[in-house]
Amino acid sequence: MTSFSTAVLTAAIVCNGLLAGTFFAFACSVVPGLRHVDDATYVTAFRAINRAILNGWFLSVFMGAPVLAVVAAVLRPDGTAFVWLVVGAACAIATFAITAAVNVPLNQRLDAAPTDSPTALTEARRAFEPRWNRAHLVRTLTSVAGAASLTLAVVV
Repeated sequence: MTSFSTAVLTAAIVCNGLLAGTFFAFACSVVPGLRHVDDATYVTAFRAINRAILNGWFLSVFMGAPVLAVVAAVLRPDGTAFVWLVVGAACAIATFAITAAVNVPLNQRLDAAPTDSPTALTEARRAFEPRWNRAHLVRTLTSVAGAASLTLAVVV
């Protein structure tokens, strides 16, 4: 492997691993924890999380994961299993696509939902929580598979 292709693949593995870890931790702790709070707390907490996650650290990892995975597959570093590079890149793209197509629009709808009454809060949560959690579980699985596949490209 050249030093550049090695650096790209290493960065792809790190970004995809960080993203998988973030999604996994959220799925194992935040999602179950929020199931036990009232609607007002749920909506308030999720809105705050949605704003907090939009920071340079997270966005660089979130955007870097699919880009670096694709670049690593294109570079095809010597000594790597190309099929695993392609699987890793496909999983990273799928994670990005799920987030862009499902989670982000749901976040935006939750942010815009009326919350001026208990009924409005309940409706906002019902329109958001089940679909968001399903999409989050799928993107957690695709991100873990992406990180694992990119790692397998090096060790297989």
